[in-house]
Amino acid sequence: MLHLILLHGALGHSEIFEPFKEELSKYFVIHTPLFSGHGNIDLPENGITIEKYTEELAEYIKKENLKDVYIFGHSMGGYVALCYANQHPENVNSIMTLGTKFDWTEEQALKESKMLNPDVIAEKVPKYAALLENQHGEKWRQLLPAIAEMMISLGKNPPLKNNLTTINIPVQIMVGDQDNMVTLEESMEVYRSLPNAKLAVLPNTKHPMDKVRGNLLLNLMKDFWNLH
Repeated sequence: MLHLILLHGALGHSEIFEPFKEELSKYFVIHTPLFSGHGNIDLPENGITIEKYTEELAEYIKKENLKDVYIFGHSMGGYVALCYANQHPENVNSIMTLGTKFDWTEEQALKESKMLNPDVIAEKVPKYAALLENQHGEKWRQLLPAIAEMMISLGKNPPLKNNLTTINIPVQIMVGDQDNMVTLEESMEVYRSLPNAKLAVLPNTKHPMDKVRGNLLLNLMKDFWNLH
């Protein structure tokens, strides 16, 4: 059986993939690891970085003894997947990313990170605060600034910059046409930089995973991975 790893985004949770599991299980053994600091997993003591999360993915793949893995990554999960493929191309069959931000600059990262103030979110977007607490427990207030720090370190030193041309595996870059975090331009630029890539723009689709139409995404997966 083929193995598919579904990677959630920053502040996301693997439960977001529940609606897709039944259909995808017909073709794959499904893996939904959680990144540290998310769900019931403790925050790492010395903070969160993309490199740390790439290491966690590498450890998971090694522990499960997986070879020739298929990976779908939403948002930050897609970035981590490509970082992993850059380091261990021999272990990856192919990757699909959705809503992954590639164009990180320091200025951009600072702007994004300012929106991750737990007190402001609790006051202005109480529903979102409640969801974060429900998914990540009390530590959601520590997780937000840790993710903000990760964004800033990404802005200073984006690990994929200048490394895309060496990732030879099949990759499909996907972005929603109404994604307010990721531009079509940056997605196209990455698509053009990857030697073996396809590009898909999802109509009437916003950034959050739960706003993506399930059938549309499943059909794109089946098309890219030739599932019948």
